[in-house]
Amino acid sequence: MEEPILYTIIVHSENFSGILNQVAAVFTRLQVNIESLNVSASSMPNVHKYTITCRTTQKNIDKIIKQINKKLDVINAAYYLDSQIFQSEIAMFKISTDEFQKSEDTSRLLRGYNTHIVEVTPDYLIVELAGSSDDITSLFDELKNIGCLRQFVRSGRVAVTAANFEPVSTWLADRERRNNL
Repeated sequence: MEEPILYTIIVHSENFSGILNQVAAVFTRLQVNIESLNVSASSMPNVHKYTITCRTTQKNIDKIIKQINKKLDVINAAYYLDSQIFQSEIAMFKISTDEFQKSEDTSRLLRGYNTHIVEVTPDYLIVELAGSSDDITSLFDELKNIGCLRQFVRSGRVAVTAANFEPVSTWLADRERRNNL
């Protein structure tokens, strides 16, 4: 049996309501869990970019991409392995001020991960880390083990391809040329 691996899917769509539901329904039908999801405007006018991560098999990822690309308002969907993209996440950690002050190790730990302190109060401090999923998970585990972590939140992955250009740009340029003929 094929072992599931982590894929990053990048979907470009026109900016119409309901697309996210249509894309999510593909995962539901194939019983694949979405690990993270980030939706934002892209560098192209009226085009949105969905960055989705999931753990699945090659067979399922091919089905997912094929079905998403069939959606009327989807411009393009493609999947990538971590070696084919540059990716990042942001996490915020709320840490007990008392516990932070008791241990020099906590301060050293935060500096080691190159975190940014965004808020300090007598009861807690808020620390932000932008980086890889592995770094965020590692810092979370270490803060949890120290016993100073009060709250934690992380964003979905954002990613750009390692290619010199975004493949959807070529597709859009070709479509524009065809429309002007």
